[in-house]
Amino acid sequence: MAKESIKARERKREKLVEKYSEKRKELKAKGDWQTLDKLPKNSSKVRLHNRCKITGRPKGYMRKFGISRVLFRELAAQGKIPGVKKASW
Repeated sequence: MAKESIKARERKREKLVEKYSEKRKELKAKGDWQTLDKLPKNSSKVRLHNRCKITGRPKGYMRKFGISRVLFRELAAQGKIPGVKKASW
């Protein structure tokens, strides 16, 4: 489980990316690199890192579900993820 501060930092980055996305797009289209450079660094989408939405685990992230593989396995075994069941053949 990641520290709360790490998870909070990532959520803050996500908000900044969303807030400045339109402005960044306009400045890039104009080619105004100096003004673009004055925006917060964390408003760049490149600085985001995929993390599990529940535990904050940075590795083993499954994009389709937004959680880590470890948590996915636990929730799938408990039947808490709709449409997912353990394979048997």
